[in-house]
Amino acid sequence: MNAIDELTESFSRLPGIGKKSAGRLVNYLLKADSHWVERFSTQIKTLQQKIRSCSVCGAWSEEETCPVCSNPLRDRSLICVVEQPQDVATIESSHEFNGVFHVLGGVIAPLEGIGPEQLRISSLLERASNPEVKEVILATNPTVEGDTTALYIQRLLSQKSGLKVTRLASGIPVGGDLEYADRLTLARSFRGRTSF
Repeated sequence: MNAIDELTESFSRLPGIGKKSAGRLVNYLLKADSHWVERFSTQIKTLQQKIRSCSVCGAWSEEETCPVCSNPLRDRSLICVVEQPQDVATIESSHEFNGVFHVLGGVIAPLEGIGPEQLRISSLLERASNPEVKEVILATNPTVEGDTTALYIQRLLSQKSGLKVTRLASGIPVGGDLEYADRLTLARSFRGRTSF
């Protein structure tokens, strides 16, 4: 196996990158400016040294606490619970949420050996016990594992008086066509309908 094959194999291990896309990336790098390739390789090499989990919420950060947690203008009475650190960036890009986040680090998946004790659920319960917190929004993915995790957390949090626990709505996307919606999506859309 030569250097091209080795790098193609490495790129193909990335999510969403198949063998053909990996090969295109390797060929692009071979033709690219050598200074840019050097900088790119240094960025990859030092990524895990520079980025860590926020000590408060678990999102990716270059500092001890992430920009969201260290921002005094954020509404600390709202905690949005997500599965992975990259979910924070997705929600932030909508500019619709001004609260804080809590990253679980995954979902309950017994077949993969992941139970509640492997996730950051105990630290969520600790944060939610602060009287300042009024609502916890469960924003796990609408999958069997995501729903199971949300239900588990909802049951734990429902014991705390005065705390509102909500789940993100799911259903037909904007611009979507009913003809192409699956039965589960349609069912969720009917259950999560709102009045005008």
